[in-house]
Amino acid sequence: MENRRFILIALLGVVLFFMYQAWQKEFATTAPAPVAADAETPVRSSDPEDIPTAVTVADEATPTTAEAVSADAAPGARVRIETDVLIAEVALDGGDLRRVEFKGYAVSKDRPDENLALLDDRQGRLFVLQSGLAGPESALVSHRTRFATEARPVLALADGADAVELVLTATVNGAEVRKVYRFERGRFRAELRHEVVNTGADALTVSPYTRFLRTAFKTGAEPPFVATFTGTGFYEQREGGDGYRFQKVALDDLADDGFEKSQPGGWIGFLQHYFVTAVINDGDTPATFSSRPASGQGYLAQMVGAAQTIEPGAEARFVTPLYVGPKLQNRLGDVAKGLELTVDYGILTPISEPLFWVLNWLHKLTSNWGVAIILLTLLVKGAMYKLSEAQYRSMAKMKKFAPRITDIRERYSDDREKLQKAMMDLYKKEGFNPLAGCWPLLVQFPVFIALYWVLLESVELRQAPFILWIQDLSVPDPYYVLPVLFGISMWAQQKLSGQQMMDPMQQRIMTIMPIVLTAFFTFFQSGLVLYWLTSNLVGISQQWIITRKLEREDTAKAAVRR
Repeated sequence: MENRRFILIALLGVVLFFMYQAWQKEFATTAPAPVAADAETPVRSSDPEDIPTAVTVADEATPTTAEAVSADAAPGARVRIETDVLIAEVALDGGDLRRVEFKGYAVSKDRPDENLALLDDRQGRLFVLQSGLAGPESALVSHRTRFATEARPVLALADGADAVELVLTATVNGAEVRKVYRFERGRFRAELRHEVVNTGADALTVSPYTRFLRTAFKTGAEPPFVATFTGTGFYEQREGGDGYRFQKVALDDLADDGFEKSQPGGWIGFLQHYFVTAVINDGDTPATFSSRPASGQGYLAQMVGAAQTIEPGAEARFVTPLYVGPKLQNRLGDVAKGLELTVDYGILTPISEPLFWVLNWLHKLTSNWGVAIILLTLLVKGAMYKLSEAQYRSMAKMKKFAPRITDIRERYSDDREKLQKAMMDLYKKEGFNPLAGCWPLLVQFPVFIALYWVLLESVELRQAPFILWIQDLSVPDPYYVLPVLFGISMWAQQKLSGQQMMDPMQQRIMTIMPIVLTAFFTFFQSGLVLYWLTSNLVGISQQWIITRKLEREDTAKAAVRR
């Protein structure tokens, strides 16, 4: 009876967990709607705190005009840069990185030929990278400066080349400025350089700034009944300089939890489901990081470097590494320390990370994530075989002694203390413990939830096909085949274990539980249902084998007694 009660509690926990996820999805605070204005126009801000340092950018000042602009560079002109993994668009107005789309990452399974764009300024969306060189009174160049370029409208990575560079130029206020974007082969890490030659008679004091500006739209299809995170990520130095820690703040909370901090190292950017952007302080020089709502609209995540004085005739170079791409778990740590923490599995990270490592290793062997999930399930069930054996032995004996247990319950129905004593005497005499059946469930439940987070957070499994009709393990089964098979397998397990010792209420609950969970599983990732279905099928096989083994042992003991 205790074992059955624990099963009911565990199953109720599963249901409540998914109900909480659904509630988060449907009733969490809604972020402001995307900007409805012309998406080609950068968001303007009159708040000097947009660049929180001793040097500021006068955002509302008239844009500086470069003395030399390409003849064919009309207002709104852009340069398209293409590598083997991404396509980027840089506007000459401000030198903003206005769009980045990823090759091989389709918007959805229904639109396989349309690349997903993370940075974007179309159809009412706004998510761009702005940069410049701030000065004591006004910007030397800003995200409103008009740049020129000698590059072609489409700039592609050449065969055999390791990188492609776009060079933008501007001559402003006694200085020649080059803004250079560098994109490397096979990488989502990029580099932004500002190169300054002081051609004037006075020294220049400038400070580089780089910032992501975005509104609250979501990129790509979101899984149903799941509240995914969208907000700022910050790799923050701990108080006293004792290491770093990863912090994140949802967009909805930035109005109250915005921050500003100066520190060496670290990075700042925006996180969302499967993807991350980051501005990286790649060095020991302190920079000022901040994130808050923009004074116009949207949200800012920015880094302002230390001020540097450039004497007349001297040159200076400012390099800012960037990351705009998917949360690839085997690459993020090489881009910047702590960036791998953006794949956030929560409190179950100690379980989820090894699960993903094993799952990824199995995928390398099989080239199929669905097969890898099945093999992972077999490994988990194999590792817990001894616990499962204790569980099924306990269940078999509970089934065998069900008539005696029922008789004891009826005899002492009015005396709970005597009932418990009689039950314990029976367990001791016959050598079994009903609580032994709880341990496999107790172990498997956190594994189940940890795998749920792996399937939800791992971009490697995004749109991953399995077989036949299941072409995306990260979304529900479109024909509900796996959930139905899961319900049948759960019903079969119940029949195999028997329900003779349960009271009528428990029997009714256990009878409808396969139906309830089947209904819930129709809304969740097919990869997760595949794991649980495989686990049930393996469990049925183990239960049948162990039950037959126990029957042979009982027959042998009876023969010895005779």
